Amino acid sequence: MNRKRIGSVSVGLVLAALCSVARSRSGPDNLTGGTIRFADVAGTAGVRFVVENAAQGEKFQIETMIAGVALLDYDNDGLLDVFFCNGASIPEFDKQAPKYWNRLYRNQGGLRFEDVTLSAGLAGAGYSMGAAAADYDNDGWTDLYVTGVDRNILYHNRGDGTFEDVTAEAGVEGILSGYGKAWSVGAAWLDYDLDGYLDLFVINYCRWSFDREPRCGASAPGYRTYCHPRMYAPLPNILYRNEGGSRFVDVSAQTGISSYVGKGMGVSPFDFDLDGDVDLFVSNDAWRNFLFKNQGGTFEEIALVAGVAYIDSGREVSGMGADSGDYDGDGLPDIFMTALSNETFPLFRNLGGGLFRDERFSSGLGVLSLPYAGWSLGMVDLDNDGDIDLFVAGGHVQDNEELYSGRASRQTNRVFENVGEGRFRDATPECGPDFAQLGLHRGAAFGDLDNDGRVDAVITRLDGPAEVFHNRTLDAGFSLTVLLEGRKANRDGLGARLTLNLPDGRRLVREAKTAVGYGGSSDKRVHFGLGRTPVAEQLEVRWPGGHVQTVPTPGAGFILIREETSNREAGNVESRTDCSTSPPFRRSSG
Repeated sequence: MNRKRIGSVSVGLVLAALCSVARSRSGPDNLTGGTIRFADVAGTAGVRFVVENAAQGEKFQIETMIAGVALLDYDNDGLLDVFFCNGASIPEFDKQAPKYWNRLYRNQGGLRFEDVTLSAGLAGAGYSMGAAAADYDNDGWTDLYVTGVDRNILYHNRGDGTFEDVTAEAGVEGILSGYGKAWSVGAAWLDYDLDGYLDLFVINYCRWSFDREPRCGASAPGYRTYCHPRMYAPLPNILYRNEGGSRFVDVSAQTGISSYVGKGMGVSPFDFDLDGDVDLFVSNDAWRNFLFKNQGGTFEEIALVAGVAYIDSGREVSGMGADSGDYDGDGLPDIFMTALSNETFPLFRNLGGGLFRDERFSSGLGVLSLPYAGWSLGMVDLDNDGDIDLFVAGGHVQDNEELYSGRASRQTNRVFENVGEGRFRDATPECGPDFAQLGLHRGAAFGDLDNDGRVDAVITRLDGPAEVFHNRTLDAGFSLTVLLEGRKANRDGLGARLTLNLPDGRRLVREAKTAVGYGGSSDKRVHFGLGRTPVAEQLEVRWPGGHVQTVPTPGAGFILIREETSNREAGNVESRTDCSTSPPFRRSSG
């Protein structure tokens, strides 16, 4: 059923916490105002995870492509937990050795984590790539979909701290007709048909097998390389329609998704034309990008006419991760994607009317990103000043790039700070000594791990332990974090459009989503930096389907908005004023 509701009703149940975020100069760093800075707390936090890709020197393409990471509150305690994808033995794709297990770390508060992989039942199977987290059956518990080379797995959250594999009965194995199991690198949850249940979009990379792996690079020892994507045939992506919470149906053909083959790497679900339904941008590797416009249940691919298929020189790049967000404050969601060294990172500005323009050079990103390679990424407000900054997980595809070009394979992550008027500067050198770690970084996910009002980042890398970057930006602005709870809309409110009006006249627009970057899944809570003011004038939530709710004068802190289903619910308000590292609220279940 295609459900669209137009109009505005009064505010439903709202749980608000009006408290300021940490802005005092506590901690070891003496920083000047607003400097973005991170400390890697993985070791002290108890997160000791290393991606095991089982590389054997044969340069199998899958080795360099892993692994994604997800931030999710699986136990509903108000704290974000961390899930890592991992590899398996080659060629068996066996995860029996613990070093190959996917891992779940439960957040215990105070930036302390406990490995609960075995008790949760999430060690996994096969060679895993990416993760997507959301409540697909609207039961109040966050579920998890894990993509991979040989296995895609849907884990249903039982609500007791454990998960069950329901892949077969749900029908989401990642099988392509006439081909078999596709190599899936990531996925995104979205309600494309506005029926109140989240559907599943699966990103497929290319046709690959051990017995057909080409040999690339020179024959001299150490000079073999991972092959260019041109050596592999493309694949279509998959769209599964949620039939009501327990069963999915492959609707790729009838919706038009499978009509286009590519080498998908990143996907961002967003409403680029503001018509009330969710569209899809797909970044492709050495292939033109896709922009699937939702036409009320079917999709039209319009990337070429919209101006996002290629960069402004008319060529494709090695598209890696992708994300969307309003970086220039005009209310329209833009697109950012990563690529490899000497290609630059494309930034497509939404001009309205279905058109985008490549602004990577006018924004400063062209020159700033030219030497670097990026994988996952995020469009996030890192300093709470109200505008969107860019975070990039850095590292080359090749692990021996220095031999060929002199460029470093192992790179630092990068932060490009939004300085206003559509321009960015490279703030990486100021992010602290921990941020200078080199690596073949891959996955990234973003969220507030300790509920201090600042967005943190968790990064995977092939050549070392995962990084848990605690945001230590001091003298940052105030922030507001919004958790949505749909009733007629999907329970997580994914696809909702939130508009926050600030006293200085700015309108901040954000969309609720979890899909981010490359193989990543971020905090479903919607984050707003408020700058120097602790109170906004109004928050408007446009739910999937068109239902609008408004919250007057929301303050800094945390707010839970439940979708109103009747006028009798208006004015039902509770408040909380504690802004410690304890959970700001617990979401109801069932």
